[in-house]
Amino acid sequence: MLKTLNVGIVGYKFMGRAHSNAWLKAPLFFDVAAKPILKVACGRHEPSLKEFAERWGWQETQTDWKKLISRPDIDIVDIALPQHLHYEIAIAAAKEGKHIFCEKPLAMSVKQAEEMLRVCEDNKVIHYLNHNYRRVPAVALAKKMIDDGLLGRLFHWRAAYQQDWIVDPEFPLTWQLRQETAQAGPHWDLNSHCVDLGHYLIGPVDSVTAMSTNFITERPLADEASTGNLQAEVKGSERGQVTVEDAALMIVKFANGVMGSFEATRFATGRKNKLSFEIYGSKGSLTFDLERMNELMFFSSNDAGDTQGFRKIIATDQQHPYIKSWWPPGHIIGYEHSFVHAVVDFIDAIEKKKQVTPNFNDGLNIMKVLEAGLLSAQTKQQITLNI
Repeated sequence: MLKTLNVGIVGYKFMGRAHSNAWLKAPLFFDVAAKPILKVACGRHEPSLKEFAERWGWQETQTDWKKLISRPDIDIVDIALPQHLHYEIAIAAAKEGKHIFCEKPLAMSVKQAEEMLRVCEDNKVIHYLNHNYRRVPAVALAKKMIDDGLLGRLFHWRAAYQQDWIVDPEFPLTWQLRQETAQAGPHWDLNSHCVDLGHYLIGPVDSVTAMSTNFITERPLADEASTGNLQAEVKGSERGQVTVEDAALMIVKFANGVMGSFEATRFATGRKNKLSFEIYGSKGSLTFDLERMNELMFFSSNDAGDTQGFRKIIATDQQHPYIKSWWPPGHIIGYEHSFVHAVVDFIDAIEKKKQVTPNFNDGLNIMKVLEAGLLSAQTKQQITLNI
């Protein structure tokens, strides 16, 4: 019989749904070494928690995460919560010897990230940080093409993560817009994904120059119980201050000499979830857009001059990463599949007793870049890193 791993999830809204789907789908489509069992779902609001558990097939519910973590029958703790709650739960889970599947961004500071990594290493647990876009087949293909030298020497990296869900000045003051629960705005949330991709595809960042701005400084208060999936309802007539930036720009130099830029905003009207990057090298170039996530655009200077141009690669053939477990060529996959790929690789890491990437060490390096960006925006100075 297939070995089992009992999962306890903390958090049940947007990421709770995405993670639950991944735990369920992984053993159905992939030959995993162990079957994840949806054992316990944990959250604060019991009525909606129970509804979530029944819909997704979690066997039990719990409103105290400390009780969940202390259970000897739990093998994996899945942290599907906002970043201000990651630190305490991850530290406690590692001390209990639980493997950790954690949402991004990792923490609220470099200091927190350093301790989270140390405790995980001291207790020899597998720790995964869910920058799931690494596991989009087209992105994994881009990594292979770069490693194979198809782009030659790399010159430029350009990344942007653009959304528009708070353009309306009457959109409520959700946790994402308050420093005490988010640390920063899109620079922390969205740029964490972009910096991870930059580290994955290009290499470590060496120096950072950044600027940020606010377009709307005050909003109506949000009804916490209704907040979820980038939506919320107004609670009462009071208003509160937005204490994070609305948009941020970073100019960076990578350790290998590549020049790069990062844009993060929630004020790109018409853009719902557009994560894009461009990479330019001496032999060719690549571009990617998450809103067309099965496509990778490739330019090669080796093509004949009269037929040169960007060509579209549909990353759905059997030889592309992860695809052979899904559908026939040309049958595209979606956002949720990247979470399934993460679960598959995480289970494999547990069974082989090896670390998966990105992990808390990668998360720490991302925190260093993001903190440097905040400091640069405040001081209007270039910040040099040591990653």
